[in-house]
Amino acid sequence: MTVEWCGWREAAQAALYGDEGFYRSPLRSPEGPAGHFRTSVHASPLFAAAVARLLAVTARELGTGTVALVDVGAGRGELLTGVLAALPRGLDVTPYAVEVADRPPGLDPRIEWCAEPPPGVTGLLFANEWLDNVPAEVAEADADGVPRYVQVRTSDGAERLGGPVTGADAAWLERWWPLTAPGERAEIGRPRDAAWARAVGSLAAGLAVAVDYAHVRGARPPFGTLTGFRGGREVRPVPDGSCDLTAHVALDACAAAAGHTGAELTDQRTALHRLGVGGDRPPLSLAATDPAGYVRALAAAGEAAELTARGGLGDFGWLLHRVGPERGDRPGAVGAVNRG
Repeated sequence: MTVEWCGWREAAQAALYGDEGFYRSPLRSPEGPAGHFRTSVHASPLFAAAVARLLAVTARELGTGTVALVDVGAGRGELLTGVLAALPRGLDVTPYAVEVADRPPGLDPRIEWCAEPPPGVTGLLFANEWLDNVPAEVAEADADGVPRYVQVRTSDGAERLGGPVTGADAAWLERWWPLTAPGERAEIGRPRDAAWARAVGSLAAGLAVAVDYAHVRGARPPFGTLTGFRGGREVRPVPDGSCDLTAHVALDACAAAAGHTGAELTDQRTALHRLGVGGDRPPLSLAATDPAGYVRALAAAGEAAELTARGGLGDFGWLLHRVGPERGDRPGAVGAVNRG
């Protein structure tokens, strides 16, 4: 039997998005991503409600009552379903689900299912935990501190060092994630940069938002973040199609790739607080006057606390890019830039 070695980008592309890949095969993952990991969308409907408010704010900024909502990496349409249920009256929305998997049965017929972001739309493009699944090469510094590509055996995830990192990949490492000490590792984020630039470029006007596990230059993890998830648990990353493969995103590099004008980088805790999601407990007096209302408010406070928790979902990065004439000079609906 021939042993197949290749770079992590090639291996992950096939394992996630090939015909029998993790995200495409209904046999490997019949329940979709929700069966293997829990995102903010699955944690609470408060997240979708916050996105609905952000969409409404975007529409007001654009001066229109008709907007598009493009969900990139839509899973089984959970976020779009939640947003449509939370929309304010009078807002006319065309929802697009961008996903490689087939359209799930029973999805709201208003949702258009597509493989790529539709070009030239006006509104909100939202990518929740999408960029971390865009495959990237992995590099590791050898005994002499020279960055080399990491090769992986697709059958079992074994690794070995390949040739030196050169060209555009080497330039990206030097700018965004320098490796010097032997054993240091990095995920080379150029494919994520390009994917985000294309996504932002698909908007004629509006707001593009990427929400993801993230880090910035000066605070990169020294040994990278590549890992796997299966059945709700973190597992060893093996590119055989049996598990999700994910790595945190250098969102500062993505911001630069799509252009600095109009870009903001903050965390989910800050973003959701400014969209009205807080973790404050309801007053105890409400329990006496409206016991059922108190229980509902207490549950909502718990969900909000999870979405904004330090050391958890609240630490996720939010990258916001405004698109359209003069929008780069306007203050953002979600607040000021925190560039790390």
